[in-house]
Amino acid sequence: MTAGSSTGSRTAGSAPAAVSAAAFAAVAEEAVRRVAQEQAAAVTAAADLVVEGLRAGGVVQAFGTGHSQALAMELSGRAGGLVPTNMIALRDLVLLGGEPPEVLFTEFLERDPAVGRRLYDLAGVAPPDVFVMASNSGGNGSVVELAHAVKEGGHPLIVITSMAHTSRVTSRHPSGKRLFEFADVVLDNGGPYGDAVLDAGGAPVCAISSITGALLAQMIVAEVVRTMLAAGETPPVYLSSNVPEGDAHNTALEARYAGRIRRPA
Repeated sequence: MTAGSSTGSRTAGSAPAAVSAAAFAAVAEEAVRRVAQEQAAAVTAAADLVVEGLRAGGVVQAFGTGHSQALAMELSGRAGGLVPTNMIALRDLVLLGGEPPEVLFTEFLERDPAVGRRLYDLAGVAPPDVFVMASNSGGNGSVVELAHAVKEGGHPLIVITSMAHTSRVTSRHPSGKRLFEFADVVLDNGGPYGDAVLDAGGAPVCAISSITGALLAQMIVAEVVRTMLAAGETPPVYLSSNVPEGDAHNTALEARYAGRIRRPA
C-alpha cells in the first residue's frame, strides 16, 4: 500500500481559527497547499494505476456515499475530466437492481455491508477497471464491503480518506477493517477528526474534506493526462457540453466505452 501523510490538523498544527468567512478561506488555502505538497507522491502512484487500467481497456469506477459522493461526481462525466469513468451510487440499487425507491430512505443504508456487495455486482465491472473510493471516516459497512469485493476481484483500489478521522473510528464492518486497509494507494485529504475546521465555541463548523478531496481528484486527472501526453497518447477527455462542439466530441469518445460507462439523463 502506498500512502501519503498529512497532519490532519485544523490549519497545520495551529490553534483553531475564529469563525468568519475570511478565517475559513485562510484555513482552506493552507489545507490545499499542504495536501497538494504532502500527497504529491501518492497522487503520482494513483495516476500510474489509472493509466495502466485505461491502457488495458478498463475504466475508472468511482464511489462515495454521503458527501463523499461529491468526489465520485468530480471524477465521473465532468468537463475536462476523463471519459472512461463511471460513478457507482446508492441509487444503483433502484435504477439497476430493481429495489423500490423507498430503499434509498432507509436509515443508515450506507452502514449495511450487503449494500456494498450488491453495488459491486450491479456495476458490471471488467478485470482492468480501477476503483477510486472516498470516505472521510472509512468505517461504514457498505464502503468497506465494496472495497473487499474490489480486492477479491483483483482490481487496483485508490482510497481518499481522512487519516486523522479514520484512525480514531471503529469499523462498522464485521471484519473490523476500515477502507484504507484495502487500498493500494491512500490519499489523505488532510481533514481533522469530525471534518469541520473552525471552532464555534461548541461544535466545530465548516467542513474541509470536499475541497481537498476535489483537489486530489483533479490532481489525479492532471497526472494521468500528463503521463499519456508524455507517451504520445491522446487522453480521452471531455469538453464541456455547453460549448458548441462539446456534444459531438463527447459522443464520439463515449462510443468507445459503450456499455462500460453510465451517464444520468
